[in-house]
Amino acid sequence: MTRSLKKGPYVDVKLMKKISAQGSGQNAIKTWARASQIAPEFVGHTLSVHNGKNFEEVFVTEDMVGHRLGEFAPTTKFIRHGGKMQKEAEIAAKQAEISAAQAAKASADTAKKK
Repeated sequence: MTRSLKKGPYVDVKLMKKISAQGSGQNAIKTWARASQIAPEFVGHTLSVHNGKNFEEVFVTEDMVGHRLGEFAPTTKFIRHGGKMQKEAEIAAKQAEISAAQAAKASADTAKKK
């Protein structure tokens, strides 16, 4: 849901103070305010956003203005969809790759004999 226009964007007050006090981006600023929106004043700074376990470095660019800080520091790590079907699909893909390589090698050998 979007925030009401009469309320304005939510920007963490402490984070805004840290940004204005720092000046140009020298060191990363640690923050836990994942819900804070990125203001135009943040552009060019490096923020360390907490993802629940550790801090993710986020360099703020102009394209990020208006988004939330939490969008750029994912809290979960996608490994892959698993299960029996996934393994079978991977094995089939590997077999197809091997057979294609063998066919290419066989055609190269026949071309040499001619």
